[in-house]
Amino acid sequence: MSGARACARAPPGEGKLSMTANREIVADAFAAWSAGTGSITDLFAEDMRWEIIGRSVAAGLYQPARQFVEEALTPFGARFTKEDPFRPVHIRGIYEDPTADTVIVAWNGAGTTTIGTTYTDTVAWFLRMRDGKVVEGTAFFDSIAFNELWQDVPA
Repeated sequence: MSGARACARAPPGEGKLSMTANREIVADAFAAWSAGTGSITDLFAEDMRWEIIGRSVAAGLYQPARQFVEEALTPFGARFTKEDPFRPVHIRGIYEDPTADTVIVAWNGAGTTTIGTTYTDTVAWFLRMRDGKVVEGTAFFDSIAFNELWQDVPA
């Protein structure tokens, strides 16, 4: 992301950033995560609600953010090497729905597992934003590949 742009803010007390600002915040967070210079969890509000759609072993509803991190992200991340953790390698697109305060990110991720295999996945995240933080997330990904990773690679 080159150059900084001013963020348009809603009137005081409304607690909403413009979707342009939210989209930029999400894009910057993904760029930092991809480069290994930031954590995507920095984007999460403490009271965030996260739902993983599908039939993977991690599918379900998590709230607050701490539960999502402890029960899904941490054991997922433990299956990858520190040198090449799973992270975005290609952003397919970042879209916004201003009527729902939502930023949508379609992305490809990859990382090297602790058993030396490469895990790749195509992911879509729907992120409802408030005050520049994710308050509700919905994730779609390849449940079969995820379950194989969970079964074959120890945490």
